Amino acid sequence: MVDATFSDFPTVRTFNRRIIAILVAATGNLVEWFDFYVYAFTSIYFAPSFFPGSSPVVQQLNTAAIFAAGFLMRPIGSLVFGVIADKRGRKTALLLSVLGMCLGSGVIAILPTYASIGILAPILLLVVRMLQGLAVGGEYGASATYMSEVAVGGHRGFFGAFQYSTLIGGQLIATLVLVVLRLYLNEHDMIAWGWRIPFIIGALVATIALLLRRDLTETASVKTRAIPGAGTLRRVFQVSKRNFWLVVIFSSSGSLYFYTFTTYMQKYLVNTAGFDKVTATNTMAMALLAYMLMQPLFGALSDWTGRKFSMIAFNVLAICCTVPLLTAIGATHSPTVALILIIAGLAIISIYTSISGLVKAELFPPEIRAVAVGFAFSIGNALFGGTAEFVAPFLKEHGVESWFYWYVTGMLVIGLIVAIIMPNPSKDGYLQGDDMER
Repeated sequence: MVDATFSDFPTVRTFNRRIIAILVAATGNLVEWFDFYVYAFTSIYFAPSFFPGSSPVVQQLNTAAIFAAGFLMRPIGSLVFGVIADKRGRKTALLLSVLGMCLGSGVIAILPTYASIGILAPILLLVVRMLQGLAVGGEYGASATYMSEVAVGGHRGFFGAFQYSTLIGGQLIATLVLVVLRLYLNEHDMIAWGWRIPFIIGALVATIALLLRRDLTETASVKTRAIPGAGTLRRVFQVSKRNFWLVVIFSSSGSLYFYTFTTYMQKYLVNTAGFDKVTATNTMAMALLAYMLMQPLFGALSDWTGRKFSMIAFNVLAICCTVPLLTAIGATHSPTVALILIIAGLAIISIYTSISGLVKAELFPPEIRAVAVGFAFSIGNALFGGTAEFVAPFLKEHGVESWFYWYVTGMLVIGLIVAIIMPNPSKDGYLQGDDMER
């Protein structure tokens, strides 16, 4: 296929075609988060099949360790796929990343158990999860970069927000699938074979995403991909070292707040507020639906106010509200009140997540954009976002749960400082107007 960019084909530069390209590029985020929650939710059912003879606690620890191994592969994936995206094209990286997720889900769906192949079963599960972690690590930088480049100038915030809309959509679909399975399958069936169904669905969705992505138009030009050092960390630190570390820091604070009010919040409702698991699940499902719908609205707002203003506004509001919101949620016994408070917290983080990938992409030149965005994000996300669910229970166990609220707030203070000193993408960014990489 002839290498081409959007600027080479004026007929592709229509509003509707760009919307389609944005949505197709974002499908990988849906697959990623569907898989993320499916593994976490179904591990209680498939753990005995891969770690027989152990206590339930040990089985869950083993599956959690495999999950963590996949998570740790993400920084490596961001480097590998970042190089591919910057040197071989965004489309190539997007195709390979979703292919990796497709293969991972498909293999888990048919993976033999310990009873069939012995110790090889958990080993294969580990290898597959590492492959998925590698693919997922490459998805963020490639998709954020592509979506920032394909969006119409002046509306990038609105279009870029669909990255998190589909991300949350994957989480909601996973929740819905598991609710339906629990309605129609008993405990025995779930343990015997029912846990495989979500992974089959994940593989099918990833296959659809792969087929759709085959028709994406490349946004990285031959000229930028041929620049010496394109896609390398050496060039990142040569031309954008300051911006790289700024992105690491505000990714750390943003990810910590995000995980606190999304993945950890359901456990917080059960363990601190005292809700039963069904009520907590239903509350979070409604909150996440509202969160998903808010993304384009706050993204469009950033097109009007500017990305720097949105970053500052997020940190200021989050600093002021984190402790009061978490304290109030933990003290309430009303699901309605909890829902309102959680949505308030999610509205605040929407100011950030709606432009998260875009604001990072706007700080780097095209020849290093994917590798810089992906690797910087993966560092901050792994160090602070990925550890939120360990830090919070640890402090609760030691009787100082409120310290976690202040820990999040302290990171947001650092994030505010970075937001103040960071360049203004609307004035100093590499994505200006609608020129992309001509």
